Amino acid sequence: MQIESINTSWVTTIDYQGKTVSTGIFKKPTSGPVMVRKLNIDGDKQADLKHHGGVDKAVYAFSSHHYPYWKAKLNKNELPAGSFGENLTISDLDESKIHIGDQVSIGDCLLEVSQPRVPCFKLGIAVDDKSMPSLFTQSAETGVYFRVVEEGAIRKNDDVRLVYSPDKSVTIKDLFSAIFAKGMLRQFRVLHQALECDALSSEWHSIVSSRLEKLDRPSPFLLP
Repeated sequence: MQIESINTSWVTTIDYQGKTVSTGIFKKPTSGPVMVRKLNIDGDKQADLKHHGGVDKAVYAFSSHHYPYWKAKLNKNELPAGSFGENLTISDLDESKIHIGDQVSIGDCLLEVSQPRVPCFKLGIAVDDKSMPSLFTQSAETGVYFRVVEEGAIRKNDDVRLVYSPDKSVTIKDLFSAIFAKGMLRQFRVLHQALECDALSSEWHSIVSSRLEKLDRPSPFLLP
């Protein structure tokens, strides 16, 4: 994996459906080395700190390999890096292979996978398609949020190296699907396994716990 683009933005205010909305989703590529800090990367801000940012969501990454699909799906000739509000556009970032608690080394910093991304209406604003949050959820290719274990500088074209993966964890895609997909026989087991991941963000720990409370325990014969 490799960083193809580092994207940042300040908070801006826009008019949306008759309301004033503050957002930091309009990320633009930035040049030169950028410092990654505990709460964000230099030059980047989040508007809604209740749902964005914080220690568990300091850095958001999305795969460049998803871009061709979304160009076709949204019928767009141009979709520049940062269009999904990601700080890091990374090649070969595969949600079906990256796990909660995985640690990656990039440049001088160390990041830890904390949770998937849940899209909000602002993603629809970013790509000018109000159906985008629903489409994004259906894809289950959400990108990943990182917490910062060690601060440091990163640069475009830096390698993204997996340096640690916990013995028992769940992938980003399995976890997201277990929350949002219907009819998953593995849902119960995946969610319980997720709660055993120390690196799972507090937000998603609450989401998973709440979902488990609503599920009837399935027969063990249904679990693969």
